[in-house]
Amino acid sequence: MEVGEGSVHGFLGPNGAGKSTTIRILLGLLHPDSGRIQVLGSNPRSDPGVLRRVAYVPAEVTLWPQLTGAETIHFLAKLRGGSVNKARREELIEAFQLDVNRRNRDYSTGNRRKILLVAALSTGADLLILDEPTSGLDPLMEQVFAEQLTVEAKRGATVLLSSHIMSEVEKLCDSVTVIKSGRVVLRGRVDDLKQISAHHVSAQFDGGVPEAFRSLAAVTVEGSRLTATVDREESTELLHRIIESGGHDITSTPASLEDIFLSHYAEER
Repeated sequence: MEVGEGSVHGFLGPNGAGKSTTIRILLGLLHPDSGRIQVLGSNPRSDPGVLRRVAYVPAEVTLWPQLTGAETIHFLAKLRGGSVNKARREELIEAFQLDVNRRNRDYSTGNRRKILLVAALSTGADLLILDEPTSGLDPLMEQVFAEQLTVEAKRGATVLLSSHIMSEVEKLCDSVTVIKSGRVVLRGRVDDLKQISAHHVSAQFDGGVPEAFRSLAAVTVEGSRLTATVDREESTELLHRIIESGGHDITSTPASLEDIFLSHYAEER
């Protein structure tokens, strides 16, 4: 897997696929059995100083219960080392509507997540490694996160975004890598993958769906409606057959990234 400088790269896979292990290797917490790892041109195990240029938001949020939000953000900055953009920090606190004077033990899961996001996004890091960054956020705050990530991307930050929310990856990422059982099963630009992998086709038939369609593996029949998810090449042939058989109210749309992911995952379930 390679994440280009200045890009926002989605990192997807089912539970147990190896995403968290990969991230721990990137952070120098684990040593790979084989292969080569570079973070901003350096090996984080032999050159841990490179991690001062990295900001990380973990999937699990555990904070010191007695500290306030402000104290936690300040402590995380000191722990990481390097400079913090105080103006950017205040901008993020306001955008996420975070009351930093409360103690961590009194925060909801979503507010604890906001603390980590404010701490990470205010560092001006060259590389942001974000593991399920919107977990616990409500839809309004998910939108705020998307806006703030766009700000980071525009200033030139490189982002590795691990997520289970496919719509989030489609919206935010330039490219994506999908892994399963520690191996890459799919990678490429998000737009290209959506177009070449699969299409949704649906059609209505008066008097019921013809029997010839019912035996096709990709087809689902509900009453007089046919739906199918097929490769782009197969969609053209299927559409011809539907039209010749008297189908109407026909739609054909590119599959979402979630459909692409599930289709590859299901191949070797």
